[in-house]
Amino acid sequence: MPTPYTFSQRAEKITSSTIREILKVTERPEIISFAGGLPAPVGFPLRDMNAAFDRVLGQNGRTALQYGPTEGYTPLREWVAGDMQRRGAGPVGTDEVLIVSGSQQALDLLGKLFIDPGSNVLVEAPSYLGALQSFSLYEPNYVTVPTDEGGLIPAGLTDERVRDARFIYALPNFQNPTGRTLSLERRQALALRCAEAGVPIVEDDPYGDLRYAGQALPSLLALGRQAGATVVRLGSFSKVLAPGLRLGYIVAPAPIISKLVQIKQATDLHTSTLTQMAVYETIKDGFLDQHLPAVREIYRKQCGYMLEAVQAHFPSTASWTQPEGGMFIWVTLPPHIDAHELLARAVAQNVAFVPGAPFFANEARHNTLRLSFVTVPEARIREGIAILGRLIAESPAAASAAAPIKLEAAESVPGAIVAGAENLTAANRSQTL
Repeated sequence: MPTPYTFSQRAEKITSSTIREILKVTERPEIISFAGGLPAPVGFPLRDMNAAFDRVLGQNGRTALQYGPTEGYTPLREWVAGDMQRRGAGPVGTDEVLIVSGSQQALDLLGKLFIDPGSNVLVEAPSYLGALQSFSLYEPNYVTVPTDEGGLIPAGLTDERVRDARFIYALPNFQNPTGRTLSLERRQALALRCAEAGVPIVEDDPYGDLRYAGQALPSLLALGRQAGATVVRLGSFSKVLAPGLRLGYIVAPAPIISKLVQIKQATDLHTSTLTQMAVYETIKDGFLDQHLPAVREIYRKQCGYMLEAVQAHFPSTASWTQPEGGMFIWVTLPPHIDAHELLARAVAQNVAFVPGAPFFANEARHNTLRLSFVTVPEARIREGIAILGRLIAESPAAASAAAPIKLEAAESVPGAIVAGAENLTAANRSQTL
């Protein structure tokens, strides 16, 4: 029987997030989940946020509960501008700052701003799945920039790759999903090359304040402005305060911000005034300088537990990243092991992770996976990694790997998870989701 409604072609092409599908399984208490990139709840500043909301509602309640300007709460925009200046970006005006409902909204707004069907968009391989999903709604042609163990390779931005590119999307700090950090030399080279080619850089930096090893490096915003490149920087309060606030920001040249404001007006009018005012009330007097060291220490310990366990239990045929910050470890398995098949066997043993294939816009690498270490207690990290190590070691040899293993969805993992991951990768290849 035909439905009484018709979806748009764009809506028909959308599929569910692989990670979100996996998270449905991880709600089971027995599952040891290395899947979701969730900040550690123990680091949420409950008392401080509660006090901030009380002060805002008590002193400026009627303003906080009213409609506000699309650009955002002016004191918070001024704080962001000042923070960018303190980080070496040079003079940043309030008219160069837009407050958004989480940096995921920023990705959507930028897709609407820059991408027409068939537009070339430069991305790393692998790249953040949420960005690929967001941009793909606007039907770009993804052009992959080569990467290695040091991340994006600026020399890979050949004349052919950058031709007609609308922008390059990059995560220089503790990249999602790999955890890699772009070196100073590569940041400088990237900024210079994009300035020369006239390609804007979209710098997504949700994890930059979560460094727990090594030295802090200049942002692409700072280096790009020095080199004459156009840089659009995305920031978020999700990782430094709490993701439930759904609060982020965009820093970009004023003409770009002005057009984004028009797009945002048609999207949600403005970001929550109450939330903006409460966040500003929390951070205005240097709270993050006191709060973040404790959060970084939590993440440092969690990362150490997982790296120790991986070193102890994974076979020598696997390799993995050793992040200096952030939330993720990227694992490369022997070529004959398919991470989707491994996931099915792992969930049957009450362990979950995210297969790596959906993070690739074009040619997927099925022998990769992402592990998140932030929210799992030490003992369960060690237990879960030991199980994964055993399953990897027991994986069928290359000669017998051709026959796929069928999943019993009711007993192990929903078939939509593995099938959905495969479909998502195929959809990315054809520029749709």
